[in-house]
Amino acid sequence: MDYSTLLIIAILFALAFDFINGFHDAANSVATIVATQVLKPHWAVLWAAFFNFIAFMFFELKVASTIGKGVIDPKIADTTLVLATLIGAVSWNLITWYWGLPSSSSHALIGGLVGTAIAKAGTGALNVEGLTKILFSIVGSPLFGLVVGFVLMKIIRVIVQSFKPREIDGWFRKLQLVSAALYSLGHGGNDAQKTMGIITVLLVANGHLGANDHTPFWVVITCQLAMGVGTLFGGWKIVKTMGMKLTKLKPIGGFCAETSGAATLFLATSLGIPVSTTHTITGSIVGVGSADSAKKVKWDIAGRIVWAWIFTIPAAGLIGAASYLLLK
Repeated sequence: MDYSTLLIIAILFALAFDFINGFHDAANSVATIVATQVLKPHWAVLWAAFFNFIAFMFFELKVASTIGKGVIDPKIADTTLVLATLIGAVSWNLITWYWGLPSSSSHALIGGLVGTAIAKAGTGALNVEGLTKILFSIVGSPLFGLVVGFVLMKIIRVIVQSFKPREIDGWFRKLQLVSAALYSLGHGGNDAQKTMGIITVLLVANGHLGANDHTPFWVVITCQLAMGVGTLFGGWKIVKTMGMKLTKLKPIGGFCAETSGAATLFLATSLGIPVSTTHTITGSIVGVGSADSAKKVKWDIAGRIVWAWIFTIPAAGLIGAASYLLLK
């Protein structure tokens, strides 16, 4: 197989990852608005997919740059390494989708990159500074979402306490359309950029781009489209886990969770940090549930999610490393 054919296959695989990312993480964008019955599932998915797609209009490509240069030494990147990375990430995404576990597509991609880099060049090929920032975000993003969700829920409860429950429900059913749109913007802005970074690495490694060139617009629009279409085919097993099993949400809680998640994603994307949308919305939902009562959160479900997070990077890394050795 010649290098140009392998490059095309790798790019198609990257777009497949983006599609599966949208498919897998659709639950993050729509779970709360479906659980509160503000929108029916098919309308919620359409709403999320639209805002996923247009996210490129609102964010700089800082996350794409982090993925392209901030995880491993760009000098070791080649088509085989990137393809093996994507095999690791896609495989783990499909495994966790099958079991209905909301693991992180982002960290599956990071794990795949780390595993293949070690398999090719050892631990010296890793960018310690970039990985430290990403590992910090694994803990920081759900905690930030939890705190913001908790505080926001407490504040809004005080503001609306003198109104009738029916009035409150009516207001927040409308406001949830806004918060869900903002969250989907944040999701599209952070997650699609990860695939843009991977494709840019491929183009640089194959001499089609210079190391300091900007990501081509066709890469940006194709990645956003792949993620948007993936969201249209959202994974409903994960929707049930996130929106219906973790805690019982009403429109006021759904609004607070989505707003908290959106704030976290907007901040991370502006700083160029590739965070997990799954971690973010999970922390936000737990924070909102805890604001009413810690007993309302089903901690056994939360525990399963945490274990999926812990295993994601090493599992995707092992699959990626094995794939690299097989491809070589």
